Amino acid sequence: MLHVSTKSYLRSVVCAALLLLCPATIAAIPLSEYHQNLKNAIAALEKLNESVEEESTDDYQNRFNKTLEQIRTSFPKNQTVEAEGEVCNVDNSLLHKKADELKSGGEDVDPLLEVLQAMESRVAQRQEMGQPALSKDDARKRLETILARPEYATTTRGPNPLTRLLRDFIEWLRKFFPEPKQIKPGSLEWLTLIAKIGVVAAALALVVFLTKLLLNRFKRTRKIKTRKKQEPRIVLGERLEPEQTATDLLSEAEALARSGDLRAAIRKGYIALLVELGDRKIISLAQHKTNRDYLNAVRELPPLHSRMAGLTSSFERHWYGFVDASQNDWQDFRDGYLAALRSGT
Repeated sequence: MLHVSTKSYLRSVVCAALLLLCPATIAAIPLSEYHQNLKNAIAALEKLNESVEEESTDDYQNRFNKTLEQIRTSFPKNQTVEAEGEVCNVDNSLLHKKADELKSGGEDVDPLLEVLQAMESRVAQRQEMGQPALSKDDARKRLETILARPEYATTTRGPNPLTRLLRDFIEWLRKFFPEPKQIKPGSLEWLTLIAKIGVVAAALALVVFLTKLLLNRFKRTRKIKTRKKQEPRIVLGERLEPEQTATDLLSEAEALARSGDLRAAIRKGYIALLVELGDRKIISLAQHKTNRDYLNAVRELPPLHSRMAGLTSSFERHWYGFVDASQNDWQDFRDGYLAALRSGT
């Protein structure tokens, strides 16, 4: 890893490269796409630090060179990026310098990885700053404006239905208890006391019954109103619509395979596997989770974990490792996909 002073200098250089933005006139890519390219490059470099079973030295060197070449292609030395309606120029020369040092004989990918991580952090901060939020005063004024409309005006009303019902019930009970007559003190007082207790008890029982009835109805109504609308899901950077199923994703993967894009087909098939396992409540999908997080989540299910480990290795090798895929690779992946689903039942 880099020395502390070197890291500080590196962050300064990266921040300067991202902040020295000037208007450009050529075609630019969105800032979100530039941010995603940084994430992909970081994942590819981290994959180089992991050993792959049955990989020879030549295969690793080939994957190593392809990774560096992909980074150079994704990040030209001078690249135009569009951020918040402004087209700007970004200097990526430091990335090319670190990549050239690696290709000329270096083996430690940490310096280049450190540059990419610092750039990704800076771009993430820039994107967060670009999202405007409604202030509390603006939100309050907007609510007051809405409530001032005629359709929200309130009028004076009489007692609520529960109060009227209770009042009518008490009046009905009074019919069965005539007005007390003038009698001698102490005579029949106990009958009057019993009658009063009976009236109060009946009234309380009615209040409890009506309260429970209204609360149950309010809970059912509240559950219906607070039922949230399903939102799009994001799995491994892929935006999925709420109605999109694992079957739909697998069909898209097969279409990609027929068109010859086997790397994309394997990636789409792997995402279909995660969605299917998520629908079965075996794993929980989240935007921040990686493929290794999902693999670790099924560790307590040995048959499924064994199948999914092979599929994860194939996905990482062909997508992050930029290894070309053949028809046999896709067929093996598809067979492993079906076997994994059978293991998870």
